[in-house]
Amino acid sequence: MHLMQSKERAAIRGYGAYLPYYRLPTTEIARVWKGGGSGPNVEKAVASMDEDTVTMALEAARLAMKMSETKELGAVFVGTESKPYAVKPTSTIVAQALGQHHTLAADLEFACKAGTEAIQVITGLVGSGMIDAGLAIGMDTAQGRPGDDLEYTAASGGAAYVIGRKDKKAIGVIDCSTSFVSDTGDFWRRAHERYPRHLSRFTGEPAYFYHIENSVRTLFKETGHVPSDFKYAVFHQPNPRFPVEVATRLGFTMEQIKTGLLNPTIGNTYAGSSPIGLAAVLDEASPGDKILLASFGSGAGSDAFCIEVTDGITRTRGVNPTVKSIMSRTSKIDYSTYSKFRDKLQK
Repeated sequence: MHLMQSKERAAIRGYGAYLPYYRLPTTEIARVWKGGGSGPNVEKAVASMDEDTVTMALEAARLAMKMSETKELGAVFVGTESKPYAVKPTSTIVAQALGQHHTLAADLEFACKAGTEAIQVITGLVGSGMIDAGLAIGMDTAQGRPGDDLEYTAASGGAAYVIGRKDKKAIGVIDCSTSFVSDTGDFWRRAHERYPRHLSRFTGEPAYFYHIENSVRTLFKETGHVPSDFKYAVFHQPNPRFPVEVATRLGFTMEQIKTGLLNPTIGNTYAGSSPIGLAAVLDEASPGDKILLASFGSGAGSDAFCIEVTDGITRTRGVNPTVKSIMSRTSKIDYSTYSKFRDKLQK
């Protein structure tokens, strides 16, 4: 049995998304690094010089707390690969800013699936009765070496989720999940290196597609679900093409994935990619809708979830800004401003 299902159902009680205001067109990257194409994206979200994973996580967390009407948290987990301190947890800073002290706190790492990893752990804690509610955050200020392929996609942003016991305030029950992992060296960053490295030929078939297909097909096998059971499907978005292709391979339609497909205009927000796609879907979902959520993390692994929207979703309308509205508030910058914001120029 490879299905993970808590004895007492845990549920999403609130969520919040955050994207920085600034956007860097990929044509700007191509202009500076002559000879390169404009890349698969149109533009990407860029954190300003006064933003980092902590500040962005806190913005999303406050929205999630407001929607959930939760006062106390038993756990605060931040999934990220770009925390501001090498040795000092991001989660404790976020917890204190939220007024939470009697709580578990930890930073989780697994490249782009660190956010869904946090959701799984808190689901287990809630389902076991150890805590009443917890906060799972997937947030990144992703880095790409100047001129590298990653620079065209590596973006900033993410989302936060308050997960608690299923009750009338629940907006989506986390029915079950599966995970699939292997040691696949598609993307890594060693200690003391500033930027990650990647083996581009490994990124597609042996990494992204192999792991997502295995996690999702295992979920289907264990539950008996088929793609047509789901109103929506959300896949990790390293670029605009991969989620469309993996959806087709698994039997999903464009209609099922289009709501959560945000990558062409915000880039790959790494640990925040799947969580922010799920937030976009929850902005539009109705009671009874089933959502498939499938993440991918380089290294490599994938988590797949079955989430069923409940009646509580109706109380969330208008409480927080929608992902669409957050995406619409933008200002374009040039490459020199981007370099200044992200400290690309080293003395």
